[in-house]
Amino acid sequence: MNRILIVEDEERIASFIEKGLRANGFTTTVAADGESAHDYALTGGFDLVLLDIGLPDRDGFTVLRDLREARVTAPVIVLTARDSVRDTVAGLEGGADDWMTKPFRFEELLARVRLRLRTAARAPEVTVLRCGEVTLDLRTRRARSGEETVDLTAREFVLLELFLRHPGQVLSREQILSQVWGYDFDPGSNIVDVYVRALRRKLGAHRIETVRGMGYRLPQG
Repeated sequence: MNRILIVEDEERIASFIEKGLRANGFTTTVAADGESAHDYALTGGFDLVLLDIGLPDRDGFTVLRDLREARVTAPVIVLTARDSVRDTVAGLEGGADDWMTKPFRFEELLARVRLRLRTAARAPEVTVLRCGEVTLDLRTRRARSGEETVDLTAREFVLLELFLRHPGQVLSREQILSQVWGYDFDPGSNIVDVYVRALRRKLGAHRIETVRGMGYRLPQG
């Protein structure tokens, strides 16, 4: 029996979703704020999270980012009244697996929940990321460059993981900021360049390429 965490501060909507899911054989837990949602999800006891964005203490974007940084891999479907392209992109790039705009039909939500659960069940858990001679073990949090073990700070770890999950792809400074630091970070900051330089010192200068006017890339091979 799949366990679903419903993160929704509007009691009427939370009750509507909970009743529908339970009627279809799911076990549910409701969290009405971001803090509770974060604590529940960190237990690892849920197969999927339904996440509202407009929460009373910390918003859904922050909760989502914190969960992904904490290596919570359960699928997340965002439920929100926000329908702008910017918000949708922010949610998906921040680690959401799907996005539904309120109001919605329960039948569609149920179909998406079942699809995400099937997809998650088929996907093998990746524990080691590799690109050329650079590897990152997500369980032990150890990085290697060639034959050398590399010590990384927590933020350097997240940055390297981002590059390794997108080998050969040019990542703009804005994309890196949103994934590693979140949208509340100053977009005019040079923090991305500072951390890329730090990674180059530890991995080797040739490991991360600068693509002028576009961003950075971890070359394949």
